[in-house]
Amino acid sequence: MQRIPARKLSGRIAGLYAALGEDFVSAPVEALDLSFDGIAGDVHGGPTRRSGGREPWYKRGTEMRNERQLSLLAPDELAQAAEALGIPEIKPEWIGGNMLIEGIADLTHLPPRTLLFFEGGATVKIDGDNAPCRLAGRSIARHFEGRADIEMGFPKAAKNRRGLVGWIEKPGRVALGEAFEARLPEQWIYG
Repeated sequence: MQRIPARKLSGRIAGLYAALGEDFVSAPVEALDLSFDGIAGDVHGGPTRRSGGREPWYKRGTEMRNERQLSLLAPDELAQAAEALGIPEIKPEWIGGNMLIEGIADLTHLPPRTLLFFEGGATVKIDGDNAPCRLAGRSIARHFEGRADIEMGFPKAAKNRRGLVGWIEKPGRVALGEAFEARLPEQWIYG
């Protein structure tokens, strides 16, 4: 079995967003106060959530641990998805992003259990990649009149570049422009 040793990478927060309404669409903010419940008032906040289509092994609506408190995105991956859809851009807030991350290539491919240690003291634990869905595609399509094809096209265009979801391991405040260290765990392919 091949093992890849643990390592560290550096990144920076290029954008912060919160979804404080009824919808998952977020809005830009200068800072986020992260607690064990995630972002206070955010549609994805809370220690638990209800299961949906991503968890077919549970009856829809089953209460479960919330490992999706934060959505982390990368500008280069959003640009690639936009290009695949033939549109000029995809803004993080259109698809419910909470953090726009710069400085880490292939952000979506960071392994589960990666820890992000922010300068201000907060720590985010990565659960894994965020599978793209039609709901996000529908949100993007609202910004491009006559492009109903975006709703169905987004899942394919954003596959392996939709970013990550994670949860708060250590509470704290994060601010726009803040640096962080990503600590990737030792990895191996279980065969």
